[in-house]
Amino acid sequence: MTPSSDFSNWWAKDSRRGDPVMVTMENPNYSVLEIDGPDEKEGFPTMEKGRGKNAKQFTWVLLLRAHRAFGCVAWLAAAAWALLGIIKKRLVSRREAEAPSDKPFKGRLLLKFLRVILVLSLVALVFELVAYCNGWHFQRPNLHLPENLHMPKTIEVEGWLHSAYLSWLSFRANYIAYPIQILSNICIILFIIQSVDRLILCLGCFWIKFKKVRPRIEGDPFKSDDGSELKYPMVLVQIPMCNEREVYEQSISAVCQIDWPKDRLLIQVLDDSDDEATQLLIRGEVSKWSQRGVNIVYRHRLFRTGYKAGNLNSAMSCDYVQNYEFVAIFDADFQPNPDFLKLTIPHFEGNPEVGLVQARWSFVNKDENLLTRLQYINLCFHFEVEQQVNGVFCNFFGFNGTAGVWRIKALEDSGGWLERTTVEDMDIAVRAHLKGWKFIFLNDVKVLCEVPESYEAYRKQQHRWHSGPMQLFRLCLPDIITSKISLRKKANLILLFFLLRKLILPFYSFTLFCVILPLTMFVPEAELPIWVICYIPVLMSILNILPAPRSIPFIVPYLLFENTMSVTKFNAMVSGLFQLGSSYEWIVTKKTGRSSESDLLTAAERESKGSSLAKLHKGASESELGELNKLKEQQEQPQSLAKKSNKIYKKELALALLLLVAAARSLLSAQGIHFYFLLFQGVSFLLVGLDLIGEQMS
Repeated sequence: MTPSSDFSNWWAKDSRRGDPVMVTMENPNYSVLEIDGPDEKEGFPTMEKGRGKNAKQFTWVLLLRAHRAFGCVAWLAAAAWALLGIIKKRLVSRREAEAPSDKPFKGRLLLKFLRVILVLSLVALVFELVAYCNGWHFQRPNLHLPENLHMPKTIEVEGWLHSAYLSWLSFRANYIAYPIQILSNICIILFIIQSVDRLILCLGCFWIKFKKVRPRIEGDPFKSDDGSELKYPMVLVQIPMCNEREVYEQSISAVCQIDWPKDRLLIQVLDDSDDEATQLLIRGEVSKWSQRGVNIVYRHRLFRTGYKAGNLNSAMSCDYVQNYEFVAIFDADFQPNPDFLKLTIPHFEGNPEVGLVQARWSFVNKDENLLTRLQYINLCFHFEVEQQVNGVFCNFFGFNGTAGVWRIKALEDSGGWLERTTVEDMDIAVRAHLKGWKFIFLNDVKVLCEVPESYEAYRKQQHRWHSGPMQLFRLCLPDIITSKISLRKKANLILLFFLLRKLILPFYSFTLFCVILPLTMFVPEAELPIWVICYIPVLMSILNILPAPRSIPFIVPYLLFENTMSVTKFNAMVSGLFQLGSSYEWIVTKKTGRSSESDLLTAAERESKGSSLAKLHKGASESELGELNKLKEQQEQPQSLAKKSNKIYKKELALALLLLVAAARSLLSAQGIHFYFLLFQGVSFLLVGLDLIGEQMS
């Protein structure tokens, strides 16, 4: 029976295909039916093509689409409600989350600047909305010809609001647009220079990979000329730490298992902890390995002056250090492989001008969360590209403060560890380079470590890493100029190492993408081209992510997060350059104690540690036994950890609102790529400002 609905003719084809077929049924109970025979070439797919196209199914399609639309709206509403709940929770618990060490005036000037711009942008947005609703549409004027503004006739001017809008357009074109355009052009030039530098570094890395350029060891450096005797130099290993309760055990355990003659190796555990329980734990771990025959000593300073530099300098002043030729340094969360010294020390043999051999970092928690993945991208580029290329072509790179071996003579010749900055590792590297010492970077030798898993810890680490170089630049600039190194090396230190990569990069990144770009939405006479906010940043992000190809799916979050971190890096750069109070802060990066089982003791040894603790210290003195009993009592007591709610970051939240307001203004003018960039960047700042990235602090 044919369908009676009128929609059938609408869905059906206009032309009839095939030859008619007459079917006559012998049974009189059935009528004659004429059926269109399908074309032989097309076959039966034409019948399938028309199936289901009736009014009832069309209605179901519309209902399904409406259901999906309502589902999306409900999901967005639920997400917005959850976000508001999180914001309320953060605001209520903000006072409880603030640590006593947080300085109230830290970053206050930058925050005031951002608040002023935010208020002005809100006023401008309201003004633009009123003009848009009233139909006062004006074409974008020429920057250099403000008279090209479409000025309405006298009849069109009605009311003081319209007159104020016209005055704003004229003032904007004459006085605001030009300085913004000049500043944006300067930032664009710096952006291009920095992009060219990064491109050259990547090309240098490709050349190193293609030519297989790497430091090599010829023969067996530990064998004498006749091949009968092994010669191992005296090596000192230092483990500086401060309240590293989560990672002290795995670090000491990994270092104590280094494959090196015990009579040629001394391990110094340099503990600056001010917590007595942590001191007892570390001292007990040192005593345990000492009982096992490892040449290890424990040192604790009563006054923590000079932070890490003061700790290392104090350890190097011991009399027995004079008998050692090399010193290897590992931070508390680093776990070297047993063959570390056998892979690094041979590079000093036959090269008396080599003062430092630096190994690469490897990360045990790089896949823990989104924050650790983004850090992994940055650090892979730093080691794979920056340090490797600079080590091969410029013979200089900054010491990373850990996972490296120094010739003690080079340290003494360079003046030793100084306490004048918070980047003592970069300080000693610059002074050693000015003295003519050469550095070797080993990209194939990796040492396991951790990256911060919480945004608060990562933010404090980045503040120290970006304020210290500017503080050091002020101090060592006269020494660089008056040094005896070549002019090329001086230019590399001043122009590339300090100015371009430490000062210009955070300056233009913050100014261009966080200040100028939102302002151009309210001052359209000064605009940023699409290639500045889209093509080149994406290209640079692709180059940055190439050393970590498995992280390519995170290229968009990486680009947004790097721009988000620019406010922290810019604030740190300014504080270090002008020697503000926050540039002298040293906060130990919080660790979680993650480790690789293959590089530590077996699980059975860990489980039997508690039962064998008394046996390991059977020959200990009465004072040590008393401390161990006290430690055992503290371990048996339940530890009540005071939970700390996550902080909110005002500067990031102010920038989030500024970018979202600018995105709303961009939507009015139908600027596609600008709108999407501002929207996603604003959401990125919002998530970071509410501390919704990384692990929760506790």
